[in-house]
Order: sequence, then C-alpha cells, then structure tokens
Amino acid sequence: MHRIRVVRHASERGGWEMALATPPPALAPLVRDYCGFREAMPQPMRRQELPGVQVVLILEFGPLLKHLDDVGGVTRHRSGFVAGLDERWSTTEHNGESHGLQVNLTPLGARRLFGLPMHELSHRVTGLEDLWGGEARRLVESLAEAPDWAARFAIADAFLLKRAERGPAVDAGVKWAVERIQRTGGQVDISTLASELGHSHKHLIHQFHEQVGLPPRRLARLLRFDRAVERIKSGGPVRWAELALELGYFDQAHLNRDFRQFTGGPPSALLRRALPDAGGFESGA
Repeated sequence: MHRIRVVRHASERGGWEMALATPPPALAPLVRDYCGFREAMPQPMRRQELPGVQVVLILEFGPLLKHLDDVGGVTRHRSGFVAGLDERWSTTEHNGESHGLQVNLTPLGARRLFGLPMHELSHRVTGLEDLWGGEARRLVESLAEAPDWAARFAIADAFLLKRAERGPAVDAGVKWAVERIQRTGGQVDISTLASELGHSHKHLIHQFHEQVGLPPRRLARLLRFDRAVERIKSGGPVRWAELALELGYFDQAHLNRDFRQFTGGPPSALLRRALPDAGGFESGA
C-alpha cells in the first residue's frame, strides 16, 4: 500500500490538487517519490523547475505542458517527457489546466529504467515516446482511465518494476559511491571515494558519467542545493548563514553563489516565489 498525502489549494489564483506518495520498498532504490497533479487556473501558469538530484519523469494525461529552456526553446511532448540531471533551471507552462503524474527517479533508477548511458539524458529534456515508444502511450492511457490516485500509483509501480527487470545492472562501486555522497550530504572528498574503491579519479568520473549523468563532485554540489531547497519548501523561517554551514557550504556567500547559478537569483528571491500547498515555485520571468 502507498502512503498517500493529498494537498489541495484554492484561492483567487486558482486551484490544484497534489497527491504525494512514497514508492513501495521494491521500488525505493529506483523511485524517490511520486507526485500526482491536477490544476485548474483562470490563466496560464508558469513555474520555475529547479535542478536537483532526481531524474524527473512526467506522464501527462491532460493538456500538454510547454517546456521552455534558458535559451528560448519551447517543446511539447506527447505522453510526457524525461528531464535528466542538470545544473540550470528550466520553465514549464500550461494553459490553465494540467493533469498528470510526476515520478522523481534516482539517477541509478533512471539508468535501470531507460537503459542508456546517463550522460545522454543529462542537460536535456527527452520525449518519453522517444525512449519507450508505444509503451509510453499505453501507460499514459491506463493512468488516464484509472479511477483515483491510488490506482494510478499501483499502475505506475507495476510498470516500473517490470521495466526495471529488463534494465542493465548498476555497478556496485558506483552505487556505493552515490550512497556515500547522499549519506554525507555531499560532504565527502571525491579522491577518497576513488581510493576506497580502488579506482583512479579519472575512472570514477567516467563511471559516474555513464551511470549517473554527472561527475561525483557536481552531484555532491547539487545534493547540497537540493537540501537547501527542501528547507525552503518546508515553510519555516530560514537563517541563511546557519543553513549554509549545516549543509556543508564554506559560508553564506557560497550558498548564494549556488542559488544564483541554479535559480538565477539569491535564496530570498526563491523564497518569495514559493507557492503554498506543495505548488512549487512561480517563474520569475
């Protein structure tokens, strides 16, 4: 059984429903979490999508989202899309209505599910039908016909478990290194990781390039940023200098530097654009 938490919002800006769920134990190494979404807004809605340590799979059974990159490109993808690991934000927009399921995959889970060298998915958005073909269409049709979120999560579970059975094995050393980076909150020396694995620094970077999508040092940096964003989402007061030290930044200036690279502005600007009730972040554009 899934643990499902449904969050609803209604105000002058419109309404949305977010169904948040954790995966079953068999999928936990592959799937970080699920978020089902349904929105009805009086006007188009544009959100800033932040980089993080998850590969984002979007399954769409409503009007298609527009994906806008940072150089002005606009794409739509029937059935959905996959956003690989990145170090820049992007923007999504819908015409006032959206309905779908977001699956936040671990990088190693994405490797199992898509069977590609992960650098081929990094820094880009790829149409799901380009990766899974007719399977993607059939999955989305099943999700659209399901009566509720619990049924949709069960359908997604079954599909992903079956898909993972056909996927390539993950290198045990890379898995250990990723888990070590996560356990330490990104505060681990990469040369030490390589030495403990019996690899050269260059070989470890190559392995991460193939199976994760980013080198270990850059993954660790994203992890620190991701945890800072989660703190903002929690809604409580934030003491930036204390948070910077807690997350392993040298000082608040280094935290601010990462936020400017990953969001386009300081942490306080992102905090002001946070939407209530699990709504994400409004675009500043």
